[in-house]
Amino acid sequence: MPSTVTEVVFSEPSGRSAALIQFAGSLAFSGLYVYSRIAGSADSGRWLLGMVVGSALAGIAESLPKDRRLTAGVLRLAAILVLLSLLAATLFSPEFVVG
Repeated sequence: MPSTVTEVVFSEPSGRSAALIQFAGSLAFSGLYVYSRIAGSADSGRWLLGMVVGSALAGIAESLPKDRRLTAGVLRLAAILVLLSLLAATLFSPEFVVG
């Protein structure tokens, strides 16, 4: 009996609408990072790069064709790993986020 996590992570990609939302989030985080670089507080914006990568990986996973379940699952796991790493860095090294 497969677990719920396996069913969710390795399910069919959700399609174009979910991918557009993920890519829009990635674009928004990219814009915030560029703004922090322009404003001169680049040290406090490094965590945004993790958010960009995580949301872009999730967007790529959702934009794949329906028959690419394994590839989508691997990309989703990579996105989860990136975002959990960012969360762990926040907990164990708060100066990474705060600056």
